[in-house]
Amino acid sequence: MKTLRKITTSGLLLFAITTVLGCVDEPKQKQIELIAYAHSPLEIKKDNIVQIALLLDTSNSMDGLINQAKSQLWDIVNEFSLAKCGNDARPNLQIALYQYGNDNLSAEEGYIQQVLAFSSDLDEISEKLFSLTTNGGEEYCGKVLQTSLHQLPWNKNPDLLRMIFIAGNEPFDQGQYNYRTALTNANEKDVVVNTIFCGNYELGINTNWKEGASLTGGEYMAIDHNKKVTHISTPYDEIIIKLNSKLNTTYISYGSLGKSKIIAQEVQDSNALAMQEAVAVKRAVSKSSRLYNNKKWDLVDAYDDAEFEISSVEKDELPEELQGKSENEIKLYVESKKNEREEIQNKIKEYNSKRLAYIAENQKSNNSGELENAMVQAIKKQAASKNFSWD
Repeated sequence: MKTLRKITTSGLLLFAITTVLGCVDEPKQKQIELIAYAHSPLEIKKDNIVQIALLLDTSNSMDGLINQAKSQLWDIVNEFSLAKCGNDARPNLQIALYQYGNDNLSAEEGYIQQVLAFSSDLDEISEKLFSLTTNGGEEYCGKVLQTSLHQLPWNKNPDLLRMIFIAGNEPFDQGQYNYRTALTNANEKDVVVNTIFCGNYELGINTNWKEGASLTGGEYMAIDHNKKVTHISTPYDEIIIKLNSKLNTTYISYGSLGKSKIIAQEVQDSNALAMQEAVAVKRAVSKSSRLYNNKKWDLVDAYDDAEFEISSVEKDELPEELQGKSENEIKLYVESKKNEREEIQNKIKEYNSKRLAYIAENQKSNNSGELENAMVQAIKKQAASKNFSWD
């Protein structure tokens, strides 16, 4: 009986390991090896998490790059929301943000700043992008690469996707820190570095940007960072924006973060709308995707978490309208808001499908953003090596 129990335990452990390691199918030999080392502690991943670090040059000439990043964040999120692993699981996304080459930053730190550590909070990512301003400075690509590799908590699971996108327009080898050393460290961490030169393609090659990508198997791309992205207006834009306002009413804030995050949600809606109506529409679509999850401050998203219990929330951490209600009454209220949210999100997706069809029919040339195209192209190519696919 003990032998049977031992075999059963090993089998369950193997199942758990091969289920959570990532998108890549494990060969049988490797599975056998994993059983042999089953007694060793393993880092079990509940989710397949893709990590992307954006390293943006914020010197004087980079206003166009920053504006593209602000407006095209939602295109990238919406594209990524369609990604799936080989076993049809949907990966989560973490984004980190660094700025470099700005005189307002510390010279002692190499004119480099971590603006945001890895985060899945899309409102926070948007907020940090909108906080960026440009100012002349020294652009040290090797230094910012090494800093991001050292500071960020990169996943160690070999099956998970880790990527850096570094964008700028000065020679890649500026500064005292050797970029080749940083790229060696990237290879050790299995982080793919993609370089985006803001300027002429050949000039980027001559100033080492292509080598900066090739040393980790990344993509080298050159973009016109000053290109003005032309968005096609559609008959569905205003409808989606109104639905987004209704969507906001389904959020039930709780805890110390609740009030500030509700405000932040509205601020980022306003930031998107201030750029262009089409950007606000794309953000609304992102808010209807699985990647827009706010379980740390919203009761509806938290309620979907199997580990969350409404009873764990103190009465004074609830919104006023719920503080005098029983636990059962609170659950009924949350469920009604959840149903309302799903209905609104489905309508947004429905109108967005019509919107995309309208754009495809009326678009005469490629009006999408340079930064968006570069990133999506690289993400899809490198994700394919980890057994990702797109709907």
